[in-house]
Amino acid sequence: MTNMSVKDAPEKIHATVMVWPEVTAHAHRFGGTEYRLGKRELGHVHGDYLVDIPFPKKVREEIVRLGRAEAHHILPESGWASCFLRTPAEVENALALLRQSYELAREQRLRNTHKSE
Repeated sequence: MTNMSVKDAPEKIHATVMVWPEVTAHAHRFGGTEYRLGKRELGHVHGDYLVDIPFPKKVREEIVRLGRAEAHHILPESGWASCFLRTPAEVENALALLRQSYELAREQRLRNTHKSE
């Protein structure tokens, strides 16, 4: 398999994700850009070729089963998913999965808010 990438993928991802309410961008400890909702990481982009996204393990297993992502390239037993950015369609898929991560984080935040009231 060739190591192709979509050159403007990081800029497109950044422009899309930063419009979502309360999302912040940070330098990721292994390079690239990390996106968060509060303290919770939504995912991070490595250059123009890879996005890693955390999910509850059951959700990640379903995403991998459907072929929407692969098990994390370094931690395959975790809940992390890896999305390679070889085509524009894969960039769109990564954005959809980042949005899913964002929605899960918002739901969790809402549940935690209601618990503390």
